[in-house]
Amino acid sequence: MKYQVLFIAVLLVMAALFAGCTQPAATQAQTTPASPGVIKIGVIASLTGPASNVGTNMWQSAQVAADKINAAGGVTLKDGSKAQVRLIVGDDESTQAGGQKAATKLITDDKVDILVGGYSSAVTSAYEQTIAEYKVPYIVTGASSPVITHRTDIDTSYIFHHCPTTDTYGQYTTSFIDQVVRTALAKKYGYSADRPLRLALLYQDTAFGKGVQTAVNNTITKNKLNIQLVSQQSFKMGESDFRTQLTAIKAATPDAVYIAAFPNEGAPIITQARRDIGLNTLFLNVENNDNAQFYKDLGQYGEGAIIESRFSPYTAPAGAVADAQGAFKQAYFAKFGTYPDMMGASTYEGVFIAAKAIGNAGTTDKTTVRQALVDLKMPQVIEAMKDQTISFSPDYRESNFDLWMEQLAMNATAGETRPAIVWPDNLKTTDFILPAWYTAGSA
Repeated sequence: MKYQVLFIAVLLVMAALFAGCTQPAATQAQTTPASPGVIKIGVIASLTGPASNVGTNMWQSAQVAADKINAAGGVTLKDGSKAQVRLIVGDDESTQAGGQKAATKLITDDKVDILVGGYSSAVTSAYEQTIAEYKVPYIVTGASSPVITHRTDIDTSYIFHHCPTTDTYGQYTTSFIDQVVRTALAKKYGYSADRPLRLALLYQDTAFGKGVQTAVNNTITKNKLNIQLVSQQSFKMGESDFRTQLTAIKAATPDAVYIAAFPNEGAPIITQARRDIGLNTLFLNVENNDNAQFYKDLGQYGEGAIIESRFSPYTAPAGAVADAQGAFKQAYFAKFGTYPDMMGASTYEGVFIAAKAIGNAGTTDKTTVRQALVDLKMPQVIEAMKDQTISFSPDYRESNFDLWMEQLAMNATAGETRPAIVWPDNLKTTDFILPAWYTAGSA
């Protein structure tokens, strides 16, 4: 009898323990909070190789954006839930093979929800087939060749271009040369109205550099501009000695030289031109050179140079854009001890665009997120956009920026040149000048 009583008691204890372990899910949730959702954003950047200066800036800017989004509670989905942003970087090594490896790993191994980044057009175009195959939304924030979204040999419908293309800024810079530089030359030297401006091109032999070359030629022809291309020289990406090309350009006696190069190429080009070749002309640079390291590397030889821009570490147009850019610069400096550059700014925005699209979609389903990007209309973040709105064109999914031109002048305190906006008139903070050392081309 006593064994029966003991057996029943054991059964009752076990039943009690079992009941405790199988309490309703609602009760368990009260004692064990669920982990928050996570949105995985892959960032493709050149952390090594010739483009590492800019690529590192892009990756670090993405981190500043993620910090800000997460500090504000993360991404709010349609159901009211919150998701934190988790960045995963892929180093494209500044090569096509490296880009393919980085993109494939981010998509297949890390299983990211969306991609941001891409700097070199040649590298980015090499792995677009992978983007098309896996149908992953990709916000390109650096590769500026229009071929990125214009090509027809693959499906580019999941790729969105959040940076001006070479068509856009090539045309913009050529218009500045015609309207401002040619006018200044005529005023200073008394040139007749029919005297053409003598322009030389020095461009990287890639989709990026060739895109600038094409844009300049097309703009001159289409608009019947009084500009004569007296020399068109190319170089391989990552080269460091440009004296052969610069000697040929000097022999052509240009009034100005338009350079399509990365910062680590553009600074030695100008330095070698003025210091070694004695080519004392006006040098115009593409926007990616608005980079703190570029100013440092140029030193005194940057005096008088021109940069087409939309974001600078050292200047901004007055108004709300300046305030927003100032806050980003401060946050970046606090984290990394230096200032962000042009490509960093667009990548910073790219993370916000990715977060907004996923929030609007209410899901990380890639087809739904792609449609959210197609439909996107969000307020500008830190760069001035047309109509103060970030959206993508219906044809090639390109966003539309407001651009400006800067001229560099020595800053005694910094010991380096610093930019000031000289065009267009509604944004300029000073007038364009021909430097005292400037030498014009043949009459």
